[in-house]
Amino acid sequence: MKIQRASFLVKFVFQLIFLIGFFSPMLGSAQNIQISGIVTDLNNQPIEGVSVVISSVNRGTSTNKLGRFALTIRYKQNVQIAFSHIKYKKIFKSFELDAEKKSITINVMLETDIKQLDQVKVQDETESQIIREKISVTELDPKSVQVLPSPFGDFNKVLATLPGVVSNNELSSTYSVRGGNFDENLVYVNGMKIYRPFLIRAGQQEGLSFINPDLVKSIEFSAGGWQPKYGDKLSSSLNIAYKTPSEFSGSTTLGLLGGTAHLEGANKRKHITYLLGARHKNSQYLLSTQETQGGYRPKFTDIQSYLNFDLSKEKDNSTSLGVLFSFARNRYLVTPETRETNFGTLSTPLRLLVAFDGREVLNYDIIQGGINLKHQISKNVKSTLTISGMQSVERENFDIEGGYRLCDVDKNPNSVGFNNCLTTLGVGTDFDHGRNKLKAQILDIVNTNAVILNDKNKLEFGLGYSLQKIDDVIDEFSFEDSLNFVTITKVLKTDLSLQTNIFTGFLQHTYFINHRQSVTYGIRLNYRNLNNQLLISPRAQYSIKPNWARDVIIKAAIGIYQQPPFYRELRGFDGVLQKDLKAQRSIHFISGLDYNFKWWNRDFKLVSEIYYKKLNNVITYDLDNVRVRYYANNRAKAYAMGIDFRVSGEFIKGTESWFSLGLLNTREDLEDDNKGYVRRPTDQHINLGIFFQDHLPNDPTVKVNLNFLFGSGLPFGPPNNINHRNSLNGRSYRRVDIGFLKYFEMKSNKYIKSISIGLDVLNLFGVDNTISYTWIKDVNNDSWGVPNNLSQRFFNLKARVLF
Repeated sequence: MKIQRASFLVKFVFQLIFLIGFFSPMLGSAQNIQISGIVTDLNNQPIEGVSVVISSVNRGTSTNKLGRFALTIRYKQNVQIAFSHIKYKKIFKSFELDAEKKSITINVMLETDIKQLDQVKVQDETESQIIREKISVTELDPKSVQVLPSPFGDFNKVLATLPGVVSNNELSSTYSVRGGNFDENLVYVNGMKIYRPFLIRAGQQEGLSFINPDLVKSIEFSAGGWQPKYGDKLSSSLNIAYKTPSEFSGSTTLGLLGGTAHLEGANKRKHITYLLGARHKNSQYLLSTQETQGGYRPKFTDIQSYLNFDLSKEKDNSTSLGVLFSFARNRYLVTPETRETNFGTLSTPLRLLVAFDGREVLNYDIIQGGINLKHQISKNVKSTLTISGMQSVERENFDIEGGYRLCDVDKNPNSVGFNNCLTTLGVGTDFDHGRNKLKAQILDIVNTNAVILNDKNKLEFGLGYSLQKIDDVIDEFSFEDSLNFVTITKVLKTDLSLQTNIFTGFLQHTYFINHRQSVTYGIRLNYRNLNNQLLISPRAQYSIKPNWARDVIIKAAIGIYQQPPFYRELRGFDGVLQKDLKAQRSIHFISGLDYNFKWWNRDFKLVSEIYYKKLNNVITYDLDNVRVRYYANNRAKAYAMGIDFRVSGEFIKGTESWFSLGLLNTREDLEDDNKGYVRRPTDQHINLGIFFQDHLPNDPTVKVNLNFLFGSGLPFGPPNNINHRNSLNGRSYRRVDIGFLKYFEMKSNKYIKSISIGLDVLNLFGVDNTISYTWIKDVNNDSWGVPNNLSQRFFNLKARVLF
């Protein structure tokens, strides 16, 4: 097998696009004046999130956690600045600039707006300006998730439109980031760690993702280089905050593929708030568009609640308790009947015909939840205690027999047998049997603390403990009968138990060098008693806002990210637990820029980053649909390198859209195979995502939303063959979903706010996208990879009511 390497053209494009994206915003200068200062209250305490706007030049910013702000404008003699915050009275400052001075300092005190006290609470939101200073972090509007056209309104589908994020399966909520796999992503909801089911092996078996879009307040996604206070994974960190509502409202949505409902509100004193959400997903109609025909009975139900109690007794000290609960009931039943797949080339068209007998019954019940206690010890000291857990009970029962016929096809339109089988190349039977049970229990306890030492220093530290208990019973066998030769392909019968204790800790320091520069650095520790391995992970971030006319922030990060093997990594193909496996380690090198600019007199943002990740102690794996199958060894080293671009803004006034482009090259080198670096299973060279919103020019209540994804082909190879894996290149992924919405404002109705009717055209162009391959042998004992395609074009009608 030839060793596949990145071509000179790919490397040249990487470098050229990076240079253009990195340096173009830096060109040009003018006579500029810097305006900076600190905004405080009457007690001289800094105020975060104050809007600072110079209306005459249409430029603004907001204060950070230390009350600091900075603006650079072209020289203008008379300037008026507006300082506003929902909790404080708005004030204006007018003055004349001196052309000979390059900077001016303005310190402002704001007076509390008494009228707002009963309606406003201080929230732990991450302000946009603070987000900009972090490396590889994207802040998303939750409203975009709700209007993004997708089969099930899955939250994670909006992540697939970001650069470096790959999700090539509309039936699944899984995603990979910058060459990582599905198990390398951290997910937090209000500080509580979220887990995925263990046994699911195909997208159609998967229920709804944990995150309920109706309950989300803010979204912060990091594609790498995150701070020490976040956990121990290799690829990404997703931080979700649920709402703390102030008044009663709700919604309900119904469609052909399921529905949702939610309620939110607060008591009269506003010290208790609640969120309740329910979702139901029925993918039966969508699954019927696949090549495998049969009786599909998938039903997935999810119920969530989040309660927040304000326990504060003193004005200066605040205490709140958040309680999260989630129950997911997933049922998947299918009785496959027939399958017909056409593949091959124009010169060699092939067809696979399969007749099935048997059925598959899969049950997954998952309970997750926890409590989050936040206490403001003093004005500068805050402590948070989070106790969360998960219990998953999963069962798989299946007996499926498939009799197949492989043939070549007559493509001569003048032939009597046009489009029929010419010659039978292979006949056989496959049989799969399984009786699997898994029970997982996980407990996480984490304490984090934040101390503002002064206006330039912030210290954060914490400790954590995790208990993981897993019981797994596997009973599987399969065989194939080809030309009267029966071959046992798999026999797996085990009874496994695993209990692990994990201790974690972190310490990080943020230093504001001046109003333009900041650095965050620290260390994270992780100890696992299973193999007695102590992990030490130092990390650092740096950002600078140069004194340029253009609003540019340049950022860089370096750090070590280590992922201790979880149960799935420890269990090999043979069903044996390799408890001595070491943690995988990745060193992140990231640099980039964040550029805010005006276009058509509207706000836009360009973010570009270049990254390199060096990995060792790599646990090799294969991707089988949405299941990651590990070889349970540390016999590889790897790297991932690439560049990401994202342009977002109001291409259509009043709506945010974005265009994302990611270029990736990831390789791994197996020990002792003498083949050098080969492609990893997630090596998708080009990843393009577009989310575009529009409306009729004369009627903004009629909206159109477009979701476009393109990804170059992923590698694949014959199963259970580590030496020849990923030797072939798969098809590219191309998908366009478009949604049409009509809004009706119900101004005269005291109960209903609005009604919307929508039509989503999913897979608009009916592209046959491939998720995996089934391997069939012919009469010459040659193996053929038959593509397993995803869903076809589907029309989903839905209605949504807000009240």
